Amino acid sequence: MNERRQMGALEAEVLELLQSAAPEALTPGHVLERLGGTLAYSTVVTVLTRMHDKGLLSRVKQGRAFAYSPVTDRHGLTARRMRQVLDADPDRQAVLARFVGDLTLGDEEILRGLLASGLPPRQD
Repeated sequence: MNERRQMGALEAEVLELLQSAAPEALTPGHVLERLGGTLAYSTVVTVLTRMHDKGLLSRVKQGRAFAYSPVTDRHGLTARRMRQVLDADPDRQAVLARFVGDLTLGDEEILRGLLASGLPPRQD
């Protein structure tokens, strides 16, 4: 019996594969090969295209295909998700206050240290 992967699980697997291949961008054929070749080529292309459309991957033309690479590392993607959740709530102050209030003492110390260290100015 051929078990089907959930799309989210396949995206996570592809993302991990691309992050481990960094800085080399991979074509769908290379991704398919490194995943073990059990998927259809069109499935890999579809997943990569969707991930690109979501802003998770960048791509460059390589011959007749695109080569894909992650836009950031694992930590950057987590921070991005946190930012998206924050952006979804109109009361930023309440969300941030609750978030900081729910931090462990260790995490609060890390955050205080980061804020006190004089982070580089943002380029917004």
